[in-house]
Amino acid sequence: MKASDLSVLIGVILIIVMLVIPLPGWILSIFILVNITLSLIVILIAMNTHEPLQFSVFPTLILLLTLFRLGLNVSTTRSILSEAQAGGVIDTFGSFVIGNNPLVGFVVFVILVIINFLVITKGSERVSEVAARFSLDAMPGKQMSVDADLNAGLISEKQAKERREKIEREADFHGSMDGASKFVKGDAIAGIIIVLMNILFGLIIGMVQMGIPFQEAVNTFVRLTVGDGLVSQIPALLVSTATGIVVTRAAGEGNLSNNVTRQLTQFPKLLYIAAGAVFLLGLTPINFFLTTIIATVLGFSGYMLQRAPEVSEVQAEEEEAADETAAMKAPENVVDLLSMDPIEFEFGYALIPLADANQGGDLLDRIIMIRRQLAIELGLVIPVVRIRDNIQLQPNEYRLKIKGNEVAKGELMLDHYLAMSPDMEDDPVDGIDTVEPAFGLPAKWITEDIKDEAELSGYTVVDPPSVVSTHITEVIKRHAHRLIGRQETKQLVDHLKENYPILAEEVTPDPLSIGDIQKVLAKLLKENVSIRNLPVIFETLADFSKLTNDTELLGEYARQALSSQITEQFVQEDRSIKVITVSGKVEKMIAENIQQTEHGNYLPMDPGSQQDVIRSLQEEAEKMTLHQDTVIVLCSPAIRMYLKQLVDRFLPQVVILSYNELEPDVDVKSMGVVNVA
Repeated sequence: MKASDLSVLIGVILIIVMLVIPLPGWILSIFILVNITLSLIVILIAMNTHEPLQFSVFPTLILLLTLFRLGLNVSTTRSILSEAQAGGVIDTFGSFVIGNNPLVGFVVFVILVIINFLVITKGSERVSEVAARFSLDAMPGKQMSVDADLNAGLISEKQAKERREKIEREADFHGSMDGASKFVKGDAIAGIIIVLMNILFGLIIGMVQMGIPFQEAVNTFVRLTVGDGLVSQIPALLVSTATGIVVTRAAGEGNLSNNVTRQLTQFPKLLYIAAGAVFLLGLTPINFFLTTIIATVLGFSGYMLQRAPEVSEVQAEEEEAADETAAMKAPENVVDLLSMDPIEFEFGYALIPLADANQGGDLLDRIIMIRRQLAIELGLVIPVVRIRDNIQLQPNEYRLKIKGNEVAKGELMLDHYLAMSPDMEDDPVDGIDTVEPAFGLPAKWITEDIKDEAELSGYTVVDPPSVVSTHITEVIKRHAHRLIGRQETKQLVDHLKENYPILAEEVTPDPLSIGDIQKVLAKLLKENVSIRNLPVIFETLADFSKLTNDTELLGEYARQALSSQITEQFVQEDRSIKVITVSGKVEKMIAENIQQTEHGNYLPMDPGSQQDVIRSLQEEAEKMTLHQDTVIVLCSPAIRMYLKQLVDRFLPQVVILSYNELEPDVDVKSMGVVNVA
């Protein structure tokens, strides 16, 4: 254990000892001086911190210092009442303040206690309470601000994490300070009670038990009590003042001394007015010589402060010119130009209000919600979406890029609403014909004055921010498999290790590398299967990676392990599912054409047979779209992967499931059969 740790532990033990064991006067004098020194150090630190969190241990320190003072009070009270002495420090303080008049000394002490209790301690307690309440109320807004900056690309993930932690620590600090201020208040009250008890019982013990005359008892016990009170109240006053300084510190660039001097002297001309007012006071019976000196000092200070900015501006211009010269001579740094944002959202200048919070735009907040929604649905942390305007686009145009490649685009009319109807042939609403960008449905841009009419006519009416948010969500879903790389996979594995360390170690780095796991997860995401249930996926990989390292097959095993999840994704409310089945002839054809190589299995079927299977599937899919939106094909587990590879190039929206991916209680309803002649 370090010496610093031991010193704190020994200090706490000594406090407990003071409460129980009588201490000689010379030891009490040492502890009293240590108490005053610690309190002085605390107030100096409070004055030189730039923000409260730099002194985050302060609430706990208040408790320890309060306990230390109370321990000293108990020990000194025991010495005063039992021996009529409490060490040289207390006796010196009492004699210096009281002098020859105990009553005057007692009054001075009472005034000091009133200042500490009613002014500083009471004010610090109230400020701590308000600061704690405001800090907790402001937490959601601060968190949203961090998320907005993160989505706008202004800060990195690491910076966002640090800022969130700082916000949490600020709330914890102010909450702790609210409680610690109660210790300060209780300490002040205890000091008053202890002083009154020392005087009262000191006089009784001195006259009754020790046989001291009344006048001598008054002089002795009042002197010692006032001395004891002073050596206790002075540190208490310093700590109370430090508490007030810490909790009233607003955001600033420097420490308290720097801020006070800079802000009090930021208007030099006002010092001339103050100098004139003080000089006029000297024309009254007030001391003319003294007021003249003060006025002269104020006027000279104003003159010097007024000159200072001019010198600073010249120096700043010279430094700026030197920096520009150095920048021009420095070699160009092109490394930063190589980085590429995973997701970029660009828009024309007419769509700037969509992202500008000052104009009511909430796109940043919507993207925050999109990232949270996709994290829940897909189990993947979507990278930060870089948002920027692009003057090369049409004013109302926007586009979405993934890893530098354009994957979607669209147009918005901010002063219109998008109206969609299941039956566009019967069209009672006038508008500008368009296509809903996310799903390709026919739609119209309508004005706000006919919005209610369109809704009554059965249209689904959506505002422009919701249109673009839905489009972004669907595009990211479709391309989620492109967003998960080895780095993202490593982050998911590290997160899994926190709760399932043995499971993660059994899978990676042996027998599967991070790259192998990334391929399995990308395969699942490509077919819109959520990877949020990562423990189940890793359990499957742990079982089957010992048999094969083919990531395509491992992906199939993972799909089967996620059968309940896949079932819930496609099954209807009555636990039934409408599918297109595959005939035995087609399954046999595909199974016979599978070829196994050292690099994996693939399906080299002849083009004619491929066209026959695709044509039959397309015909059945067109019939099925009349009954439901999602076309689902059900086949045996042995050919599911190869049938998906075959269909994906022509009908990527078709879902291919195997029998093992459906729960036994599902009622399968065949709506057609894929067959060939």
